[in-house]
Amino acid sequence: MNEIVKVVNLKKYFEIYDVKSKEKKYVKAVDGISFTINVGETLGLVGESGSGKTTTGKMILNLMKPTSGDIFLEGKSIKNLNKKEMRSLRKDIQVVFQNPYAALDPKMTIRDILIEPLSIHKIVSKYEYNNEVKRLLNMVGLSEKDMNKFPYEFSGGQRQRIGIAKAIAVKPKFIICDEPVSALDVSVQSQILNLLCELQRDLKISYLFIAHGLSVIRHVSDKVAIMYLGNIVEYGDAKSVFDYGAHPYTKALISSAPIPDPKRKNNGIILKGEVPSPINIPEGCPFHPRCKDAIEICKNKKPFLRKIKEDHMAACHLI
Repeated sequence: MNEIVKVVNLKKYFEIYDVKSKEKKYVKAVDGISFTINVGETLGLVGESGSGKTTTGKMILNLMKPTSGDIFLEGKSIKNLNKKEMRSLRKDIQVVFQNPYAALDPKMTIRDILIEPLSIHKIVSKYEYNNEVKRLLNMVGLSEKDMNKFPYEFSGGQRQRIGIAKAIAVKPKFIICDEPVSALDVSVQSQILNLLCELQRDLKISYLFIAHGLSVIRHVSDKVAIMYLGNIVEYGDAKSVFDYGAHPYTKALISSAPIPDPKRKNNGIILKGEVPSPINIPEGCPFHPRCKDAIEICKNKKPFLRKIKEDHMAACHLI
């Protein structure tokens, strides 16, 4: 398969000033991650809040400059593009945000919201705007009668459908879905996930799908990357990662997923302690303070991703 996105040793450090010590320190939000996404494929990026998932997405969108590393779209580096080049690239990379209401201008009608990207990127002539808006609304399961309504007149799920219509309006090759269903009712989440899968199949779009929920990631992903404190600790084929999760953190995440049967007891792995501060990431393996199996090497030497089976890697000294 052809690569659409390639991320190489990507880092993002935020400089802060410690008033107490009067020294500059760095928040290591993303600390040297690499992955690839192929055409028509979905990579699920999973981790706790503060693990660096959204920061990664913002760097790929070029909304935030990386400290080091590189990002390639179809083999071309996009890290140092100027404004004109980046504006052209926006047509190929789009985003679906977590909060669908905040992502839509409340003063604009749905027609105007969808015409905006069509006009900026000259997708169709102005005489075709109405027909194209109707087509987009039908693609996401809404009616052409909704064109002249405002965002507040829709439910959360309907607003997210509008957000998706806006994203696909410019015929992108790649979409970053930043927790697109976490703000929605459970009954609506599956509908939006199914819609995204249908659009991917029909339009050959690739996704980076950022989420907390493993059940969501399992449903939509071809590959999975598990993040912890700015590092990818496990990466590979989704089925392999979920069936044979090797890293202690991955095992804990999988075991914490709720079981839809009140008679079955969930014997989840309970992690002790708090997530360390990204300002003072522990020496060695960043997960070792919370790992019950940690040994001396875990405290002194940082493990890197290594192959444990076909299409499956993990960063752990104990594997």
